[in-house]
Amino acid sequence: MSKIWFVTGASRGLGRDIVENLLAHGETVVATARDATTLDDLAKAHGDALLATRVDVTDAASIKAAVDAAVARFGRIDVLVNNAGYGEVVPFEQMDPAEFRSQMETNFFGVVEVTRAVLPIMRKQRSGFIMQVSSVGGRMGTPGLSAYQSAKWAVGGFTEVLARELEPLGIRITTLEPGGMRTGWGQRARGNRQPVMPDYQASVGALNDMLAQYVGNETGDPARVAEVIHRLADHPTPPLHLLLGSDASRNAGEVDALRAKTGAAWKAVSESTDYTSGLIPAFPESVG
Repeated sequence: MSKIWFVTGASRGLGRDIVENLLAHGETVVATARDATTLDDLAKAHGDALLATRVDVTDAASIKAAVDAAVARFGRIDVLVNNAGYGEVVPFEQMDPAEFRSQMETNFFGVVEVTRAVLPIMRKQRSGFIMQVSSVGGRMGTPGLSAYQSAKWAVGGFTEVLARELEPLGIRITTLEPGGMRTGWGQRARGNRQPVMPDYQASVGALNDMLAQYVGNETGDPARVAEVIHRLADHPTPPLHLLLGSDASRNAGEVDALRAKTGAAWKAVSESTDYTSGLIPAFPESVG
């Protein structure tokens, strides 16, 4: 039985792949973009199976209008895919405060507000699935991506809380955490960047040098990610977090291992701050 999907950021990149995959599988899709005309070709090809509508995830009125249109047309929303987002590679010290806030508004508060608009519908249905397209960057820190990854960490925490609130209502939720994909994200993230200050060449400059070789050669296939997303919608007990891509799995594993090693090394200090503890022990040597 086909589902009613609501997908943000559908004009290009992974969002476009998701919508094309869903339509190919006979699903019904509400595809949103800041410029809905970018979806005209899909609307023409798929007729009533696709509702293309304008949404700017930083604009609550446009979100409400799209959700209302979806319910008026299809009567329900079964799966929400919060996909809209962007990033720029800039040292934190060099990033304009307005740009940092803009990335948080899109990448985190956009997810919050679209979820807020769809949730009452799923609650009344006592069913639904919310998929948050995050990043492996929501588990780690990468020089130059302070705003983007701060938002992705926040998405992960938001999902953790919602999962506990929504489980009794029959609503499932998963944070998807892909690594690099050939969607053009890396090229856009590097575009229009200001020169990196000399003091940040060893960190952010090194990332830019890596991206110059990496963009266009990412290991992740967005079409395969889209297929996983489609299949996941039928899983009765999906994971709360799902890494996508061998690079995501490897990088997250390395970060988790270091975090566990550090936690073990500092455990005695951690537990020494209780009222019932004895002396605070000597600090361990650095953990690498």
